[in-house]
Amino acid sequence: MVSHQSTQPSLVPKPSGRCAAAKALLAVEKAGHLADDLYDQMVARESLDLRERAFMVELVRGVLRYRGTLDWRLGLFSDRPIARLPTLVQNILRLGGYQLLYLDRVPESAAVNESVQLMKQQSKRLGRDWSGFVNAVLRTLTRSSEPAWPEVSKDPVQAFAIRYSCPKWLVERWCRQWGNDRAETLCRSSVEAPPLTLRVNTLRTSRRELLQEFAAAQVEAGPTMVSPVGIQVGRGGSVTGLPGYAEGRLYVEDEAGQLIPLLLDVQPGQRVLDACAAPGGKATHLAALMANQGEIVAVDRVAARLGLVMDNCRRLGVTVVTPVVGDIRMLINQGRSLSGSLAGRSARQRVLLEPFDRILLDAPCSGLGVLRRHPEGKWYKTQESIAQHQQVQRELLAATSRLLRPGGLLVYSTCSIEPEETDSIIDEFCKSHPEFQRESIAPWLPPAGLPFVTPRGDLSTMTNMHKMDSFFAARVRRTA
Repeated sequence: MVSHQSTQPSLVPKPSGRCAAAKALLAVEKAGHLADDLYDQMVARESLDLRERAFMVELVRGVLRYRGTLDWRLGLFSDRPIARLPTLVQNILRLGGYQLLYLDRVPESAAVNESVQLMKQQSKRLGRDWSGFVNAVLRTLTRSSEPAWPEVSKDPVQAFAIRYSCPKWLVERWCRQWGNDRAETLCRSSVEAPPLTLRVNTLRTSRRELLQEFAAAQVEAGPTMVSPVGIQVGRGGSVTGLPGYAEGRLYVEDEAGQLIPLLLDVQPGQRVLDACAAPGGKATHLAALMANQGEIVAVDRVAARLGLVMDNCRRLGVTVVTPVVGDIRMLINQGRSLSGSLAGRSARQRVLLEPFDRILLDAPCSGLGVLRRHPEGKWYKTQESIAQHQQVQRELLAATSRLLRPGGLLVYSTCSIEPEETDSIIDEFCKSHPEFQRESIAPWLPPAGLPFVTPRGDLSTMTNMHKMDSFFAARVRRTA
């Protein structure tokens, strides 16, 4: 008897971006943040191809960006609040709802049927089959017209929270601090997809030359409006596939972030401290401004994140960065508490005991100025986290300022717009440290950036018209 190989197609299901997205959302829920390497982990675990990886990323970011609005829309057809359902059921409903409401290219039948199948696969894990419930809610959503949105005149907090998918505590805070109009602008910006912005590495090329390369490769791109070394790319695609990436001629960085190193007015040959350096965008920008001459000491608490700094230095051709692993507060205190000569201290303690000409403190913060890039922050940050970051910022500023030479400059920056993490920190520091004087950042900005100078002379890109993140920065000089 002759045997024949079966011509039936394989019954092994193709790795699904939807399934990987559901698992990724569970991981984000557990961790309380979106890990930098989460997508790569999911691709490896689920064996996704490039198309399914891109779909997974779109779904995860979309659900996190619009979660509040999705829960409201889905909740209109559920017999219980979405937030009270099992977490896995919540996420599968949100994934289906996001595809139905925001992804025109996905057929309604595929969005519903794939969500139902995904739910069926989890029935044993949950001890109950929720697929009928998911099917009913999503199919009702497909048949419904857009509901009337809550009226701003009656309850602005409720209206902004639902329309722009923001937590109520944050909307209340912004309405109280900035008024309803500016609060709405801030909420609206949190659901806008950020542009892909690049910083030209001037150690290896110029903006004009790189734009010419992009044009030759038919990459839609143009110069940024404020940063003199920025490029905004008009269409999606792989960053690593852009002309000049592999050769270290560009670095992905928001335009607002590109303005911060300019405020330090660094010069070749100076000694500079980047106190919270990872992933290295500002350290490598400072190196370019210094023509790769001098020394930049880059400190970060996490060795793996400091490894990213050095990886970026190697790709960009930066040779003046000295990495130091540790909490800058502890390193300074340990080094100064030891007696004896410099030779009796460790290498990382010695490198911090010599005074610096310039210090950049890009402090850890609530990140409420970059929610469009990190939409999970809307759901896992709290009012209390602002106060917690404020205390760390106080300690970091007090510690690092001790390392600045007389006449030296320190720039404090955050990707936050909250007064407790911005103006108040600098006011408090200057009051308790009379040897430091606040200076206007205006002379160090390009002319197009002058509208972002506050009455106090600080930088604030909040609610700007150039699609930049919301950053704050202040400059202080040690006078004695």
